[in-house]
Amino acid sequence: MIPVRRVKQPSLSQLRAFAAVAEHLHFRDAAAAIGMSQPALSGAVSALEEALGVQLLERTTRKVLLSPAGERLAARAHAVLDAVGELMEEAEAAQAPFTGVLRLGVIPTVAPYLLPTVLRLVHTRYPELDLQVHEEQTSSLLEGLAAGRLDLLLLAVPLGVPGVTELPLFDEDFVLVTPEGHPLAGRGDIPREALRELKLLLLDEGHCLRDQALDICREAGRTDGAPVTTTAAGLSTLVQLVAGGLGVTLLPRTAVKVETARDSALFTGSFAEPAPSRRVALAMRTGAARQSEFEELAGSLRDAMRRLPVRIVDGDDEGDEGDGADAGDRGAVEHRAATRS
Repeated sequence: MIPVRRVKQPSLSQLRAFAAVAEHLHFRDAAAAIGMSQPALSGAVSALEEALGVQLLERTTRKVLLSPAGERLAARAHAVLDAVGELMEEAEAAQAPFTGVLRLGVIPTVAPYLLPTVLRLVHTRYPELDLQVHEEQTSSLLEGLAAGRLDLLLLAVPLGVPGVTELPLFDEDFVLVTPEGHPLAGRGDIPREALRELKLLLLDEGHCLRDQALDICREAGRTDGAPVTTTAAGLSTLVQLVAGGLGVTLLPRTAVKVETARDSALFTGSFAEPAPSRRVALAMRTGAARQSEFEELAGSLRDAMRRLPVRIVDGDDEGDEGDGADAGDRGAVEHRAATRS
């Protein structure tokens, strides 16, 4: 049985020395190019030949030539050194916050209403960040986070999932969206108990907003036998069904401006305090390598979202009313509803 020769692992310094000689075909010039003494360079190349078990160079008193094996392995050596260089550059870039790729997962009932704020913030404050957005339902987002396919989530909480840390951003109230002429259209003091017998339109199974709406209805005393129609895959379709007189629905405050302003047959009403609400947060893997970066991003998002019709949740976990243009738009929509009802 012929024994198999075990090839020794070459070092990077040996590969660097050989690559320099292969490029310059001169020991003195190669040594000067990489800042190594000529004897050290020659020794490194000889050690590489011994480790690989092949002759890489043909040495004469007048010149240096690559052997056939040397010509083949020179390209490989350059490729290895280039890859190591890219690795070092990537590691250096990773040390800088808000650079590289950030894969953000967002639920459909948040994405259309918050992404403009998120994208504007990233563009202006974190221009080196390569933000990639994935819109999926909550269960899919959590699977992606656990598998490492996603880095950060923007969704409604609480999740109650082990290994996931939530960074609260804000609380927002739900409003009741009704068709023209509905008894509750435009009211600002709707009791929760009114939800008990309403013909409520909800999103399809799998949307967390559907579950939140059903929880609100159960808290209001609604029984499972009360009519609930599930016919919409998104909020835009849902409100059009309301405008067509098929029932009423619940919308989060941040969706009101986008979803109701384009149809004069839609009216909104507010619930009496305490109004039903939801909390929106960032979610990350517990102990994530970029935890401090994500926490800073959460703080920046809270500041950016103060103009929305929400209550910002600061570090002390206390809600703080949002204000600004969007809050004013909310008032305009509700005023229109009240005057037309």
